[in-house]
Amino acid sequence: NKQTDVQVRLPQNYKEKEVELRNLLISRLIRGKIELTLRQEMGKDTSVTHINEVVFDKYFSQLKKLNKKKNLKLDRTTIFESIMRLPDVLQTEEADLDEEEWEVIKGSVNEAVDSLWNFRRQEGKAIGADILKRIDNIRVLAKKVPEYEKERVVKIRERIRGNLQDLGKWENVDENRLEQELIYYLEKLDITEEKVRLANHLKYFEKTAQENSPIGKKLGFISQEIGREINTLGSKASHSEIQKLVVQMKDELEKIKEQLMNVL
Repeated sequence: NKQTDVQVRLPQNYKEKEVELRNLLISRLIRGKIELTLRQEMGKDTSVTHINEVVFDKYFSQLKKLNKKKNLKLDRTTIFESIMRLPDVLQTEEADLDEEEWEVIKGSVNEAVDSLWNFRRQEGKAIGADILKRIDNIRVLAKKVPEYEKERVVKIRERIRGNLQDLGKWENVDENRLEQELIYYLEKLDITEEKVRLANHLKYFEKTAQENSPIGKKLGFISQEIGREINTLGSKASHSEIQKLVVQMKDELEKIKEQLMNVL
């Protein structure tokens, strides 16, 4: 979970400690869907049960009158047993919280959190290795783009000239003006800035991944910037081989984003 979602289930006599436990979990685990359940096995009775004498006396008085009036001939033992089963005669109160026991419980919760953190670290190493491998894959793919750039420019020129010929306008074309327009058009399609920014974003991602702090959201933002440069590269490409490289880079980036969901 990207946010902090904490659910705590406690025995009734520990309810007053719920806020303290929630704060402990939030401060130490930072974010995620966190569930804590505390079950209590009765080594000793944690509740106190007593008879509500006021209620008992009222029931007894009424039943005694009814017994006499209806001539039921009920003895006192039967009346007593009947009253004990009536509502509110027996009242149960939870025993006071045992502070020594609470300290043991809090220590156990901290041990559980320590174990979870150990698991997070192990999982994080595996996820981190996979993510950084895919970042490097994007870099390798991006370095292949220049192989097709000269051919790309030639094909763009040929396509524009071919379109003019198809329109039957070639004989009226001013070559100098056409060359100026071609240069302007090619400058618009230049991908040098995108390649430089993409390389910088990849370096920044790797540097950030080494930080010893929660970096999941930060890496998510950097991956968005990486995606923007890849998309712009694709929209300007005008070359099938470069488009194939862009598709492969996008595939690697999507897998990175999926993994980042599991990074704190």
